[in-house]
This record gives sequence, C-alpha cells and structure tokens, in this order.
Amino acid sequence: MLKPSIPKGTRDFSPEEVTRRNYIFDIIKETFSLYGFQPIETPSFENSETLMGKYGEEGDRLIFKILNSGDFLSKVDDKVFSEKDSNKITSQISEKALRYDLTVPFARYVVQHQNEITFPFKRYQIQPVWRADRPQKGRFREFFQCDADVVGSNSLWQEVEFVQLYDAVFSKLGLKGVTIKINNRKILSGIAETIGAEDKLIDFTVALDKLDKIGEEGVKTEMRNKGIGEDALQKLQPLFSFKGNNNDKLNSLREMLQTSGLGMKGVEELTFITDNVETLGLQTASLEIDVTLARGLNYYTGAIFEVSAPAEVNMGSIGGGGRYDDLTGIFGLKDMSGVGISFGLDRIYLVLEELNLFPATVAKNTKSLFINFGEKEALYAMKAITNLRKIGITAELYPDNVKMGKQMGYADKRDIPFTILAGEKEIQAESFTLKNMKSGEQSQVSFKELEAFLKDR
Repeated sequence: MLKPSIPKGTRDFSPEEVTRRNYIFDIIKETFSLYGFQPIETPSFENSETLMGKYGEEGDRLIFKILNSGDFLSKVDDKVFSEKDSNKITSQISEKALRYDLTVPFARYVVQHQNEITFPFKRYQIQPVWRADRPQKGRFREFFQCDADVVGSNSLWQEVEFVQLYDAVFSKLGLKGVTIKINNRKILSGIAETIGAEDKLIDFTVALDKLDKIGEEGVKTEMRNKGIGEDALQKLQPLFSFKGNNNDKLNSLREMLQTSGLGMKGVEELTFITDNVETLGLQTASLEIDVTLARGLNYYTGAIFEVSAPAEVNMGSIGGGGRYDDLTGIFGLKDMSGVGISFGLDRIYLVLEELNLFPATVAKNTKSLFINFGEKEALYAMKAITNLRKIGITAELYPDNVKMGKQMGYADKRDIPFTILAGEKEIQAESFTLKNMKSGEQSQVSFKELEAFLKDR
C-alpha cells in the first residue's frame, strides 16, 4: 500500500505551527484595522481571462489551471488536438485558474464593485495563493499573502502611513533592527533618461534590482548584455557609491537628476515621505533610501518599498510594495491610483523562530487533564471541567478508562502541566487531587481552590 503524501511545494502545519502563524496573523490584522483598513476576501479561483496576461509570460506559465468539469476533451477541435499545442488546448479545456496573487483579484474586485465602494478604499486581504513554481527553500506552491492597499487617492500621506504600519507590526512582534527600504520608480525612470537608456527602462531596472545578489560587476554585465552602452554605464557609476543619510542621498539625486523633470518629481515625492516619517518618528524600524531598489513588478509608478530582516538573520525581504497609478486600468477603470504593501508571512515566521521571539504564551496548551477512573468518576470530573471552561480555564478529561500510567504518559507527551485525580475518595470528600507534572508534587484541594490555582497559572 502506498504511503500517503502531499504535493511538492505544499505543507502540513502542526498545532504549534498553526498557533504561531495565527499569532502573526492576529497582530497584522489588528494593526490593519487600527489603521482603518477593511477586510475583503475573493474566491480561490478566478476566470482565466482575469488572471492570464497580467503577470507577463513567466507569470502566465506559473498559473495553476483548473480543468473544466465533465468530458472536457470532447470539445477540443481535432486539428488543435493533433497539433499538440498546449497553449491552444488549454484555452479549450480550462476556463478557470487558481489565483496567483491577491493584487489582480483586488483590482477585479474594485472594478466590479466600484458603485458600492466608498473611495478612497482601504482594504486588507489575508488569503492563500498558488504558483506552479519549482519548490525550494522558502519558496512554496501554496502560501499566504497579507496585503493592504488604498485605491482612489494620490496623497503621499498614504505612503507615510504604510511606513508607520510596517513599523507598528514589527514592533508588536518584538522584531528590532528591521530596515524599510524606499525608492521611487520616477527616480529610476529619471536615471534611465539621464544616461540615455530610457528605451531600455525595464532591462535597466530588472538588472539594477539584482545588485544585492550579483554585485556591481554582475549588474553592469547584465546591462551590457541588454544593449546598454559603456557611456551610459559611466554616467551610472555614481549610483553605486551613494553614501550618507537620507538627506545626503536626496542631495546626490538632485544633482544627478537635475536635467530630468520626471526624476526630480520622484525626488520631491521621496523627500515628502522621508521628511514626514522623520518628524513623526518610528518605534523600532528604520527608513532608508535605497536608490538601487527596483522590484520586479513593472506596474509600480511611484514609491517602492522593500523590508529587510535584522542583519543577524540571513533572510531575504520580509515585505514589499509600492504605488501604482493604473492597476485597475487592466479591467477598464482608468486613473485609479493606489498604493499597497505586503507582509511575507513565511519569512517573518522563520525570523521570529530563529531569534526566539515567539512568546511562551503563544503555544498556550491545555492547563489540566482530569484522569478517567470510570463512568461515575468521569461525570464528577466533567462537572468540574464544565465550570472551569465557563471561566476560560482550559481543561480536558482523558476520554477512556485505561491504566493511569497511559493517561499520565499522554499528559506528559502533550506537555500538560497539571493532572487532576478524582476517584471514590475525592468524590466523597468533594475534593480533587492536583498533581504538578514537573515536580510530581500532589495536594488535595476543593473546587474553589482548584479554580483559583489554575486561574493564576
């Protein structure tokens, strides 16, 4: 008989892992709500035309397609079938697909419900997404995204609030040393314009975004391979050596971009965000201008964010986002500016685990297990358990009347701190024998004493 398994790139989560994940979810949700974001949910699958063509050729390849129900092959044209062209066949046998991210479904939601929505619309969404990617460490085929977006406002105060929101969440998680990196797409366009490579903006930004992975020479080599000349690379050189604080970097950018109107607009926007964040202050995170930050998605038009974990943890980004001026335009609703951020739940989990930052109370376990001595004794125990649960104290009855050693072993394996014995002697005395599983200490207590003891633990 075959041993059961799960698909590659998916995971089972133990009770402890689910509890810890929920701890992160709860803090993120609580902070989203505090900042005025409202929750929405969208279906796990969408019509194929909603998703296809929105993520580029690579994205389309990674979308999980859902086969039509029934005899789906009977509707395939014989000529198409004989050609064995998977793209043509797919369009005839699959009309739906699992969502690839939460952003495109959100854009669809806004367009579809635009007459019911009050703009600016602040929404958050925490749901799983699916990608037919090659599974590897930290990359899964099914994972959760935690997104917050505002659509219907051009105000840069939204970007200021998102920096504060990141800081608030990581502060509540006890995660110090987080760096919120910020750049502006207009600055990148301005730099491309200044060095004479505006026709290669995408190639330029994709290469620049890899600086931390392949280094300066690697970036230059990739740019050369994409047709960006030596003169352009010479003009770009100062970008690789920007130093100092945010004000120093802004001054360097003003000098570099003085001939680019679009670039100077980006500097102006960046100045507004950094100045106001500095005035308002952050709790534990720091905001740092990173002029090489590009991020892969090409729909960003203004501010770009990427959040780095503390230096002592070898982890990639744990969050990111940015401003997009026309995301809903893909569904026909023009001029609807938005800005959004995302939290990388799985990576945040790994960082908290590595730094031992999950509070002990997160893995809150059953406090007490009542030992089962038979039907009469079990009823006596269940009356006490019912009353304990009414006041929020977790308690369980071992369901079967088996040897006490087995019941104690169960409590031990589940790390339940106290066992409670109630046999014939205790029933007659209207009492309970309380045992500390770590010390082995036992004492006879009344229900009131038992209640008070467990309440304090």
